[in-house]
Amino acid sequence: MRRLKYWMLLVLTLLAWPQPGFCEAAGGEAADVQDVRPAELKIENRSIIVFRSTLLGETPVVRAHRATASIEEALQSGADPKVSIDPIQNSYLVLLGYSRAFIVSPQDVDPPGSSVRAAAEQAAGNLRLAVEENRQARSLRFLLTALGYSALATVIYVLLLRGTAWVRSRLFSRLPGLMSQHRHWLKLGQTPLFDIQYLYYLFGRLLWLIYWLVVFLISYQWLSFVLSQFPYTRPWGESLNVHLLDLVRYLLNGILDAMPGLAVALGILLIARAVSGFARHLLQRLARPGTLRWLTEETLQPTTRLTSLAVWLFALVMAYPYLPGSGTEAFKGLSVLIGLMISLGASSVVGQAAAGLILTYSRTLRAGEFVRVGEHEGTVTEVGMFNTTIRTGLGEVLTLPNSMITGSVTKNYSRIVQGKGYVVDTVVTIGYDTPWRQVEAMLIEAARRTEGILEAPAPQVFQTALSDFYPEYRLVAQAIPSEPRPRAVLLSMLHANIQDVFNEYGVQIMSPHYLGDPSQPKWVPKDQWHAAPARPEGGSRG
Repeated sequence: MRRLKYWMLLVLTLLAWPQPGFCEAAGGEAADVQDVRPAELKIENRSIIVFRSTLLGETPVVRAHRATASIEEALQSGADPKVSIDPIQNSYLVLLGYSRAFIVSPQDVDPPGSSVRAAAEQAAGNLRLAVEENRQARSLRFLLTALGYSALATVIYVLLLRGTAWVRSRLFSRLPGLMSQHRHWLKLGQTPLFDIQYLYYLFGRLLWLIYWLVVFLISYQWLSFVLSQFPYTRPWGESLNVHLLDLVRYLLNGILDAMPGLAVALGILLIARAVSGFARHLLQRLARPGTLRWLTEETLQPTTRLTSLAVWLFALVMAYPYLPGSGTEAFKGLSVLIGLMISLGASSVVGQAAAGLILTYSRTLRAGEFVRVGEHEGTVTEVGMFNTTIRTGLGEVLTLPNSMITGSVTKNYSRIVQGKGYVVDTVVTIGYDTPWRQVEAMLIEAARRTEGILEAPAPQVFQTALSDFYPEYRLVAQAIPSEPRPRAVLLSMLHANIQDVFNEYGVQIMSPHYLGDPSQPKWVPKDQWHAAPARPEGGSRG
């Protein structure tokens, strides 16, 4: 008898099915057959199924309206209908008691090609939950019980928040004492690695982050539990749990998926570290005298750095594809941005570094040598990758870009001297009316009077030019001071002695562009050498 009623219902359903082209919506409005947007069937705030296809002329929206009206009518009858499914051709009919709820067709399955029966059973299961929740919503006893559980959960939630705040305050109060007690862990020998104030701030921010993370998790679980107690809000509570589980699963899957790549990248970096250390020891052995001419004590350090840089750059390129997120568009965009910034802003830096390498390997300059670069003269104190530092001895420290040094003429006064010392020279111009032999003798006499100038090799004078109004005399000697200040003092003494000698012999240091000879010779007699406020040598300073 029951099966006869079921078949009569099925026949009436098929006869009453609207013809293709037009259908009647639940509210009595005409629906456009072209509206094939997916429509979700929701009963009592619970999602049952999503209709994705037009079936026998009914669009998904109309099918959802018709199913909603049919199910709500069955629920409002006060009965406790049973949910079941039955195959109909290649689809499945979902029944609520003896009434048709809806039909699940193959086109409604997502993803396409999945089992229609499995989709129908899942929809029927969702409908059973909706029916059960509808029954619970009409039960006063159930609602009071749910309210009691919610109140108890709220009390526990407040206690947990207070307990978390108490633990946080206790940790904050004990943090300074713990850090002071274990301060020796933060030292390397007797040198502290971190400032205790910055470390306290760092740990404070970390505790603050952990505290709010715990508060968020507690609040999340409380809200999910309370929403799950009431029939209408239960889908929301279940979705909260699902989202949290999905997030945890996503993070764990991401960590597990990244571990093989991280292991490979770590292996590459460890190999690079070993190769870098081996190259450093090998270069130290090759830098011994008599092994490689170009690898000396001066070039060992930059060569070691360049080799290590090349090894690590190669390792970084090899490990890059194995880093997590290296294939994402964000990572690629960041790489392009960094490359663009380096290419636009580092051209001068690369040029300076290349010039520094040229100076280092060509050994144009060395620390301690006395040189003249353009208009700058002094002692080289450091030849760096980008700049070279020179001390003049007059209280000046010159920092010259390496590209400027490689692009100008450099005079090295220390390179040709055997052992300690350097070449000192100065130029004077004396008129043609003074015999050149006398000028050379006076310059050599001034060099002999200057303390610090070596007698061997003997000072020499060269006539470097015969200009229109005067010859040019260059005095060249060797001196022994090695520091910038004594060198500047020695040059000053040499110039003073040259003036004294020329004044003793009545020769004026003057090379005029002739318009006429002066009426009086331009030299200083010896009795006027110490005119006030000058003092005789060895005299009292008062």
